[in-house]
Amino acid sequence: MSPTITKSHEYYQDQVNLSPGTAIEPSASAIAQGFAQGPNPIPLPKAFQPLTIRGSTIKNRIWVSPMCTYSSEDGFATDFHLAHYSQYAMHGAGLIVVEASGVLPEGRITPNCLGIWKDEHIGNLSRIVNHAHKYGAVMGIQLGHSGRKGSTIPMHLYGTRTTFHSAESEGGWPNNVYGPSPIAYDDQHYTPREMTIADINAAQQAFADAAVRADQAGFDVIELHSAHGYLLFEFLSPLSNQRTDKYGGSFDNRVRFLVETIRKVRQVWPQEKPLFVRISATDWVEGGWTGEDTVALAKIMSVEGVDLIDCSTAGNDPRQNIPAAPGFQVPFATAVKKQVPGILTGTVGVITKPSQVNEITEEGKADAVFVAREFLRNPSFVLSAAHELGVYVKWANQYERGQLKTKHSYA
Repeated sequence: MSPTITKSHEYYQDQVNLSPGTAIEPSASAIAQGFAQGPNPIPLPKAFQPLTIRGSTIKNRIWVSPMCTYSSEDGFATDFHLAHYSQYAMHGAGLIVVEASGVLPEGRITPNCLGIWKDEHIGNLSRIVNHAHKYGAVMGIQLGHSGRKGSTIPMHLYGTRTTFHSAESEGGWPNNVYGPSPIAYDDQHYTPREMTIADINAAQQAFADAAVRADQAGFDVIELHSAHGYLLFEFLSPLSNQRTDKYGGSFDNRVRFLVETIRKVRQVWPQEKPLFVRISATDWVEGGWTGEDTVALAKIMSVEGVDLIDCSTAGNDPRQNIPAAPGFQVPFATAVKKQVPGILTGTVGVITKPSQVNEITEEGKADAVFVAREFLRNPSFVLSAAHELGVYVKWANQYERGQLKTKHSYA
């Protein structure tokens, strides 16, 4: 008789002896929470345990990090985006976060970046979301504003130019680059104009309006991009924010722009849908934003309705000294998780092996792992992880015949 499976999750099935092509959706859901074989059943690896946040249940903890693709015109998602994000859904990613999408035209990083500043963008984004949902993926979108790092060139053009400037003739907006203070990121970027209070109010409203469009497009999760030296983070760091009004100076003043934006977004974003914030947990520059600042801000964000802090680092000052190594940003997520009760954390950065993902989640260093470049190298990373960790997962029916047998079964 085949061992039975504990139905601890709606995606699980009653029997293990599955024939090829058995219709179980969604793909890459772990098919077990309990093989009770013997007195000491092996628990399902944490990387493949589902995570419920508000009204969304994410089938595993291996998530696609938002990554710019520079493949849009006038902010519109294209067939490339449909194919790009669908491959991750079909190959089992639990959560897919669509790349930074400008909440205003000048909020894009480059003229080729995705946008969500007008209602016309909704249709193409909705097409992506609907297709990914068929394979059980939870879909998120990162809402961003480039601030002083805007009107630049796509990454694939780096090295071909003496500066990162994107001129007006190339679709750039050199006269509409702004930030908290008139301080350029470096001599390859435009010097921004200092934002007025009216500018601040308009940018905050743009984030809220973009959240409404994200909901209309069917997204399950929003992530606010307050990292890597873009607008929301520029206000946080004393290296880029040297204002003397209520949005500059003290810690409380510098976090005000982000906190007010969170409030406006949370007011229009459905209560059953999760809200994430990606943050650069440190500038890696003396006198800049620190890990301690991140913990203090996380305590505020938790009260304001943020569900998960996605911890990255750097990107705000060229003097940064980044100690890049596998998992080098994990301690920041762990610090937030330990010191801020009730908040979830994610981590990202040089995480390329399934064993890393599982170690991070098993040991409670973070609740989930955002994987970036490894997904570009291997869109089937989740399925590879399942095989390496010995977990039986359901593949999409169309790919079922290619599935490799697992090493062993987990409880």
